[in-house]
Amino acid sequence: MSQSGVQARRSAVYLLDQVLGEGRLLSELIGGGALDKLQPEDRARAQRLASETLRGLERADRMLQKHLAKYPPLTVRNVLRLATVELCSGGAAHGVVNAAVEIVGRNKRTASMKGLVNAVLRKVAAAGPEAWDILRVPRLPKWLRGPLVEAYGAEAVAAMEAAHFAGAPLDLTAKGDRGALHRSLGGTLLPTGSVRLESAGQVSTLPGFKKGSWWVQDAAAALPVQILAPQPGERVLDLCAAPGGKTMQIAARGAEVTAVDDSETRMARLKQNLKRTGLGAECVVGDVMEQGGQWDAILLDAPCSATGTIRRHPDLPHAKDGGEFAALIEMQAVMLDHALSLLKPGGRLVFCTCSLLPDEGECQVEDALARHKELRANREALNIPGVDPAWITEEGGLRLRPDYWADRGGMDGFYIACLEKA
Repeated sequence: MSQSGVQARRSAVYLLDQVLGEGRLLSELIGGGALDKLQPEDRARAQRLASETLRGLERADRMLQKHLAKYPPLTVRNVLRLATVELCSGGAAHGVVNAAVEIVGRNKRTASMKGLVNAVLRKVAAAGPEAWDILRVPRLPKWLRGPLVEAYGAEAVAAMEAAHFAGAPLDLTAKGDRGALHRSLGGTLLPTGSVRLESAGQVSTLPGFKKGSWWVQDAAAALPVQILAPQPGERVLDLCAAPGGKTMQIAARGAEVTAVDDSETRMARLKQNLKRTGLGAECVVGDVMEQGGQWDAILLDAPCSATGTIRRHPDLPHAKDGGEFAALIEMQAVMLDHALSLLKPGGRLVFCTCSLLPDEGECQVEDALARHKELRANREALNIPGVDPAWITEEGGLRLRPDYWADRGGMDGFYIACLEKA
């Protein structure tokens, strides 16, 4: 087993320890430099292994419990989980098992468990993918599954879980001609205009990346700006803007966009994206609630539970427990009211969240319409190519779910509403 393979796996185990033991998010860990010492190919491998293990965690635990009288310490358990997912995904038993034993053996606190790890994984390898494939699709934790079943029904939630387990392809938004991007990279041109790649490899090596011809953005996340429909010369305020996919969409349409985010780190990334794509925006590091002025159009991508992004971020259900949701929901309402105060008469505001919870979408807009009698939900704005009319909700918003477009690879869960001020 090469040193490279062991190092990537060790780093993946560290990520799992932090997510499952400390409740930290992969994005936080990777953004904080957890993988910076690895070579690019090992960074990608460690992140992929950790994500795949988190997606298959329930199945891995079910496979392992047959061979464990009691659970070992978390790090050893995570080594076993990672190796089980690799073995049951077709990994070569010799290399996977030897790497797992080596990782455990290097740590003085776990070295005594090398024999256990070797014996258990040999049994898992013997059972193979056949035993893995008959296990049920991993379910969401009860704290999240319960509210979603109440909102959508058990059958719909099971379909969402299948989408989460399948993971997500790579969606791109073109700076200019989406047809030209499709012809250049292949893949699928989705009905809403995104280009979808099933196996992209290293993103930065794809044609057009260095020239800034496109950026990565889930197909669902690309819809709020299409619904806002910014026009050349309009003054548009993009609130909670980083990392900037929507800012770039607005700028590419010729509007004068001001992007606001309270994080210097995230804003630095937004500026890098603008520089790469050659697009312009005024960038403000600051609190949404401190912004003023009057604007033709506003996009508020409000902070939320991010429960709609689990197919791309399988760490979310394991790192969170729902305890912060009440504070988020209250914050969203306050932000929405403030954003509406900045909107010119006759202006339009798109409110969106990457959440599956109605309290962070449908209910927020219902309440806002009740508080602000001068508002109306513009249903016509939702009639864009690729949007199924069945996705439009009673109060006049758009509900997107991971199980939609299941035959195409799904989409993120999103809620989007266009509010107009009389």
